[in-house]
Amino acid sequence: MDSEAGSGANSLAFAVFATQVGDCAIVWRVGDGAVVGSTLPQGGTEQVRRAVRRWYPGAVEAEATAGVAEAVERVRRLLDHGAETDAAPAAEITLDMGAVPEFDRRVYEVVRSIPPGETLTYGEVAARLGAPGSAQAVGQALGRNPFPPIVPCHRVLAAGGGIGGFSARGGARTKLRMLVKEGAIPEQPALFEL
Repeated sequence: MDSEAGSGANSLAFAVFATQVGDCAIVWRVGDGAVVGSTLPQGGTEQVRRAVRRWYPGAVEAEATAGVAEAVERVRRLLDHGAETDAAPAAEITLDMGAVPEFDRRVYEVVRSIPPGETLTYGEVAARLGAPGSAQAVGQALGRNPFPPIVPCHRVLAAGGGIGGFSARGGARTKLRMLVKEGAIPEQPALFEL
């Protein structure tokens, strides 16, 4: 851990934490604890650290503050158990979206309203934005999501119930595992288990 993490109101810190799906990270602004990003597993602890340092140059690894530690526990509960408690859902983690384009911000707000165990299609998200016909733009915004799984882009599917894309490590397979864990779709048998 780096003791320089507290040296500036605009500096960034991050913490890596274990979940049942792999190591993840959360990034926050030191001065006020605002969450500015998060990651899904990247293949291991060192890969997560490298990804965070690439995406957030100058961020230092530090002990999570009380508010950030609570956010970590909410994310861990979601990834480990596929569920949230009504008292502390991940959707209520305060995010700093100041660097996020307006359209993407609106997409993320709609997607954050999708509870575990439910899904929407890219087209349904576009319709809720009042922008029917912008399903592809919705998918692009979700591909840039700096807050997975706090902004649960895995809960957005292609038309007709197809899994659609997923930019996290493991791609559509990871998305499918997360949706099965949340109970949004039934577990699929492996090809040779049929």
